[in-house]
Amino acid sequence: MTRRRVRTRANLLDAAFSVFAAKGFGHVSIEEVCEAAGYSRGAFYSNFSSLDELFFALYRERADLIAEQVSGALALDGPGLDVPAAVDRVTDVLLLDRDWLLVKTDFLVHAARDPEVARSLLEHRARLRQAIADRLARARGHTALPAVLGDTDGAAHAVVAAYDGVTTQLLLDRDVEHARAWLKQLLTALLTDGSGTPDHRRN
Repeated sequence: MTRRRVRTRANLLDAAFSVFAAKGFGHVSIEEVCEAAGYSRGAFYSNFSSLDELFFALYRERADLIAEQVSGALALDGPGLDVPAAVDRVTDVLLLDRDWLLVKTDFLVHAARDPEVARSLLEHRARLRQAIADRLARARGHTALPAVLGDTDGAAHAVVAAYDGVTTQLLLDRDVEHARAWLKQLLTALLTDGSGTPDHRRN
């Protein structure tokens, strides 16, 4: 891919994000994305086959960023895992961007009506869960998790579910600081015995 095409692709992604956030994914045409980016339809189709493909490129960027943030915050404890400290680090750095949440929620509704798109979206969502599950798996034998969560995959699903719930509330109340504090409380309760310390009854 040439440097010029890389720049064109990045500009289309940036323009699409702004238009999606302002109008909603289902209300945006390829022409509007092209107009916002200052390119022709030909430039669009030389980079993306559809708005769905463009969205997945956006989603991959954000999912990779969030996975890196989570992985980085969880990697500082060595083989063990200081859950309360790790939760503090994750919630301090985690991307809570309301415009992105608007775009993602619009696309989620779109995917719910299209099984093929839904399958692709589920695959992308699995990337974040896998990053969390991998880190929790490395901590097994050093750090106990509440037995009710089952295995590390179950714990990763619970973490992502908590994130989804908090970000849904954030869409409505627009209170980022409250969202971070609430997410911290939920994750601490999920990953410990509720008091901020791991459940050491489990070996």
